[in-house]
Amino acid sequence: MFDFAHPKYLYLLLLVPVFVLLFIAARASRRAKLRRFGRPDVVAALMPDASRYTPAIKTTLAVLALIALVIMTARPRSGAKEQQETSAGIEVMIAFDVSNSMLASSTDRPDGVIRLDRARLLLEKLVDRLDNDKVGLVIFAGQSKMQLPLTADFYTAKMYLNELAPSQIAYQGTDIASAIKMAMNGFSPAEDMHKAIILITDAEDHEGAAIETARLAAENGIQIDVIGLGTPQGALLPGFTTTEGTPVITALNENLASEIAKAGNGIYVNGASPSALSDLETQLDKLQKSEFSTVQYTAGAEQFPTFAFLAFLFLLIDIFIVDRKISWLKGINFFNKEESSKSKKENAK
Repeated sequence: MFDFAHPKYLYLLLLVPVFVLLFIAARASRRAKLRRFGRPDVVAALMPDASRYTPAIKTTLAVLALIALVIMTARPRSGAKEQQETSAGIEVMIAFDVSNSMLASSTDRPDGVIRLDRARLLLEKLVDRLDNDKVGLVIFAGQSKMQLPLTADFYTAKMYLNELAPSQIAYQGTDIASAIKMAMNGFSPAEDMHKAIILITDAEDHEGAAIETARLAAENGIQIDVIGLGTPQGALLPGFTTTEGTPVITALNENLASEIAKAGNGIYVNGASPSALSDLETQLDKLQKSEFSTVQYTAGAEQFPTFAFLAFLFLLIDIFIVDRKISWLKGINFFNKEESSKSKKENAK
């Protein structure tokens, strides 16, 4: 299998016909200028060392070097392999609350770690424990968005977690039911695959229907576990005020979070608990792991050194070819055998 790491650079090969046309135009212009001085055969006799072929040879070498350099820049590769591996695991969709309330402190202290940062830290550690499972990511506030479809690439999943912010959802608020529905739609259609949704939120639901939607997920064999962020006492939301101008206080609704987990046949854990991840991991381990296939690609060997050598070779040959006639080719006419033999006889005299 032969491919290119940067195939867009191959568009530079469009320069090749441009250079060829420029060379043809330059040679035509040269012949036109020589005709001003007289008959071409007479003028040619006045320039015995001028070669008819070396300009074309040097141009050909330059074009070949250009082609080799362009291919080298596109990084050709060969020998790529596609491998199919079988693993056993579950599918986990993370529904991550990015509403403005997640910018409040996760503790009773105003200067505590904000809920968003604590959630990122918890989920990064959780992803490291998922082993062979598949993970996806849904973010939500007043509306939901599929941020990362199911994947076994945990490195990419952690990158997405580090970039989460309320600005990613234009319509603010908290619609947990919408997030659960989108997470449900993100699973594979395989009926034998066990599935779980990890809902991480402060549970300040503004739309309702979260418990009913969690119950619907459970009826479809999807477990919902909830990680609560914040404290029931509440914390000040920096930079936000009510319509009356008073500061906004946002609190963790543990009752709703627990009810959602119960309706979804899962568990509720407080994100501040030291055993939160262990409890959640134990709950996920109760789900039977199913076998699934993953396709992995091994990158092919880089071939650009070969084309770099060819470009160097063409340019090196071009350097040693002079513009005047080559002595041992003076008597050869490549296009007219009669003229060539006549030339050889004259040279013999």
